[in-house]
Amino acid sequence: VDMQILTPQVFWAQRHGEIFLRVELSDASVRQSDPTATSCGLTAQGHGAKGDNQYEFSLEFLEPVKPEIHQKSTQRQVDIRIRKQDERWWERLTLREKKPLFLAPDFDRWLDESDAEMELQAKARTRRTALREKRGKLLNHERDFTYVGLKKGYLFMYNLVQFLGFSWIFVNMTVRLFILGQDSFYDTFHTTADMMYFCQMMAVLEVANPLLGLVKTGFFPAMIQVAGRNVILFVVFGCLDEMQNKAVVFFVFYLWSSIEIFRYPFYMLACIGTDWKLLTWLRYSLWIPLYPLGVVAEAVAVIQSLPIFDETRLFSVPLPSALGHSLSFSYTLQLYLVLMFLGLFINFRHLYKQRQRRYRSRKRKVH
Repeated sequence: VDMQILTPQVFWAQRHGEIFLRVELSDASVRQSDPTATSCGLTAQGHGAKGDNQYEFSLEFLEPVKPEIHQKSTQRQVDIRIRKQDERWWERLTLREKKPLFLAPDFDRWLDESDAEMELQAKARTRRTALREKRGKLLNHERDFTYVGLKKGYLFMYNLVQFLGFSWIFVNMTVRLFILGQDSFYDTFHTTADMMYFCQMMAVLEVANPLLGLVKTGFFPAMIQVAGRNVILFVVFGCLDEMQNKAVVFFVFYLWSSIEIFRYPFYMLACIGTDWKLLTWLRYSLWIPLYPLGVVAEAVAVIQSLPIFDETRLFSVPLPSALGHSLSFSYTLQLYLVLMFLGLFINFRHLYKQRQRRYRSRKRKVH
């Protein structure tokens, strides 16, 4: 006697490009699945309407489908997804007009053709929106990449030019010191002033860079250092011929260049993500003795220039006859001396904190 073939309850729904089948078998173990270009069959052991048995069914589709199927078994059911060969709406699922008794609409997934069309359009809009967003992100990334590249290129070239300028000053003064000895002290200005003018005018960019967001360093520390040096260079040395032959010029220029020949290459290599431990140590350690010594040398230069400004009356401010002839520029420089040491305290504190942060972050990376 032939055993009766048990068929499970199968629910179906469609979209323009897909067919969904839901087989009512719990704890099913699919033994055989035979998809072809025109049909789909399934044999499984599971718990259905007739208890725990073997169930099977076969469907011959109205139009061709792609032979591969996506199948997923859960504790409650077996879900099957089949892609149509051509994306269009079918008037029914099976080739025969009379549908099998075990087949019924899946109202959880069911959509009319118009609703499915709207869903398809919504998905297309979502895809277009996602594509636009992706394209926008790519464009933003390209713009950011270009900006970062230009910024790094500019900062690299700036630091390279400053490094070469201060290196020329340092080497020139060192060679002359070895050849001429102390005699080189008195003509330092005439042999290196042009290059120092160039470097210090370029240094004004260090004040602009933080304002433009190109670097993370503070605006005020950069302004204090650049403004302080330029007062010494352009006002005290540049405007007084009597100061240009003094030995203090040598010490000021030598201390400035000794700091910068390590600072600028450090920042230059940082632009390309390179870190040399020795250079890093020199950049964050040499300034501790050199920076205060440089300020002391600048203060000596200012003090030596006071009687010259009093005598020449250069930059003096005329006063009414009742108050006197004029107000000497030396009073302004005396006030500047006080501000100079205040600036030393502010910048020394800033640089010390910068050094602590640097070595704290390096220790974290090591651990």
